[in-house]
Amino acid sequence: MLNIFLLFSHKLTPEQEKDLKENWQVENIISLPPELQYLWSQVPPDLFELNEYLEPIKGWLKENVQKGDLVLIQGDFGAVYLMVNYAFSLGLTPIYATTERAVKEESSPEGEVVIERIFRHKRFRRYGR
Repeated sequence: MLNIFLLFSHKLTPEQEKDLKENWQVENIISLPPELQYLWSQVPPDLFELNEYLEPIKGWLKENVQKGDLVLIQGDFGAVYLMVNYAFSLGLTPIYATTERAVKEESSPEGEVVIERIFRHKRFRRYGR
């Protein structure tokens, strides 16, 4: 059984947890500590580069993972790129969630159009090299 570490700004849905346990043989789902979760969820858009900013998260990950563990990485594009590469360097398997999208469009008698987008978890996918 594997551990999965979450570098992810949301809570996992029940479908995602089920997928991880049944299809990826995940035993433990490990979230970032609150102070690191804040860093991951609030990457400042005015930073020129992110290496130094991500050091606390890299340190936590390195201290807690074992080779072969999974890490779910989604968020700021630049941070994701850096952390996916870092995960590979630690011998981890970085993954991301895919969704199926459904769109419902309704018109009101007043002529307004209301669009509702529904996202459903489909599967997790490995990042490629």
